[in-house]
Amino acid sequence: MTAHGLGQESLRCLVTGATGYIGGRLVPELLAAGHRVRCLARSPERLRDHPWAGEAEVVRGDVTDGTSVAEAMRGIDVAYYLVHALGTGRDFEETDRRAARIFGERARAAGVRRIIYLGGLTPPGVPERELSPHLRSRAEVGRILLDSGVPATVLRAAVVIGSGSASFEMLRYLTERLPVMVTPSWVHTRIQPVAVRDVLRALVGSARMPADVSRAFDVGGPEVLTYRDMMLRYAAVAGLPRRLILPVPVLTPRLSSHWVGLVTPVPASIARPLAESLRHEVVCREHDIARYVPDPPGHPLGFDEAVRLALRRVRDARVLTRWSSASLPGAPSDPLPTDPDWAGGSLYTDCRERTVDASREALWRVIEGIGGDNGWYSFPLAWAVRGWLDRLAGGVGLRRGRRDAARLRVGDSLDFWRVEEIEPGRLLRLRAEMRLPGLAWLEMFAETDEAGRTRYRQRAVFHPHGLLGQAYWWSVAPFHALVFGGMARNISRTAAAEARTARADA
Repeated sequence: MTAHGLGQESLRCLVTGATGYIGGRLVPELLAAGHRVRCLARSPERLRDHPWAGEAEVVRGDVTDGTSVAEAMRGIDVAYYLVHALGTGRDFEETDRRAARIFGERARAAGVRRIIYLGGLTPPGVPERELSPHLRSRAEVGRILLDSGVPATVLRAAVVIGSGSASFEMLRYLTERLPVMVTPSWVHTRIQPVAVRDVLRALVGSARMPADVSRAFDVGGPEVLTYRDMMLRYAAVAGLPRRLILPVPVLTPRLSSHWVGLVTPVPASIARPLAESLRHEVVCREHDIARYVPDPPGHPLGFDEAVRLALRRVRDARVLTRWSSASLPGAPSDPLPTDPDWAGGSLYTDCRERTVDASREALWRVIEGIGGDNGWYSFPLAWAVRGWLDRLAGGVGLRRGRRDAARLRVGDSLDFWRVEEIEPGRLLRLRAEMRLPGLAWLEMFAETDEAGRTRYRQRAVFHPHGLLGQAYWWSVAPFHALVFGGMARNISRTAAAEARTARADA
């Protein structure tokens, strides 16, 4: 049967936002459903290490670039729009508006059969001007895509519960870390949370909607809860003592976002739109999606079951994507200058090498396990202070942790770093995403020297921006022996100690 016939034929699907939380989970679901997938990504290399990478086509482009979108739309049946410009600056609404128009126009020109978009659930009866900028922009993007001339499915969800989602991480850390909580008044707002599995099921199923259906659908779980209910229910599922929650009306969304940023790994820049979205009731008004994507037995999942499944994935280290999977808006993306004759200005380096009494494999395990709960192997206070300073400056801080406790892949966030390159068994290159007056990288190598001994090699690289960048480098240079020297020494010692333990147990 042809791709444009009826029935359960394989569809050609374009996915934008595949490096993000939902998009990274949608691609394998579409492949499992028998569809062919093309991903549009600004940095295709960040999808290289995903388990499904060899099954999907990846093309370079950006939704604000009409030429690359048009090329990506060629031969596509269904186009998924899963990107937004939140956090890119005060004009993010205009960026979202422009990108949505380009996407709709190019989809129509390419003969795409359907556009599918995941937006936010908006409260009934609330004028759009009173909505948070985040929700207002999501609603406008949905309207633009519905008016594009291409049949569109706009799914509107409130709080998505799944391992690694920003909403789940915010709920999890607030509940686990604070047995007594002074909370904003929005903890009494009624919300209809939905399991990420049900969101993905609706996204995949919407690909086969009849051509005459073009509308928005509310997507939610079976329960309406307040945020307070959600925290208490989370504590019960997680086996925590009952939490005491004390609402304080003076905590505005802005203030509460900083409070969330202090307690959880979710930075204030992301917590604020989440908090602002909770000012108004977000409850589904219909469940019409079930006419076209029928609910299987046991679905939609209840809140407790969604939390239970998410916690199981966290504890089993099987988190497929995280809220931090997407690039931080405004974060540097320049590749590391590798040309020895690079003429881009000053380039400062700090290099360390040590012989290690362990195999390369043992050394690599320590390198790949760096960060998160394992820390950075030197002067923890200095790393903690740098993380707090980054938070105060509006950065991500040091608490994003890791997606997986043992394995890394290109594109993973790692505390305030991003994995830029990984050659298993040899090289880990991290690019800094903390607030800096310049660009910074950290490289760690596991090598074998001419005598057959294992060598650990480490290189920190900094490309300063202007006079402030120069001043920054020289102001921290006196601490490099303590921080970077200690890191090289302790990584080597840890690898040697683990090798000795392994030999003793053999």
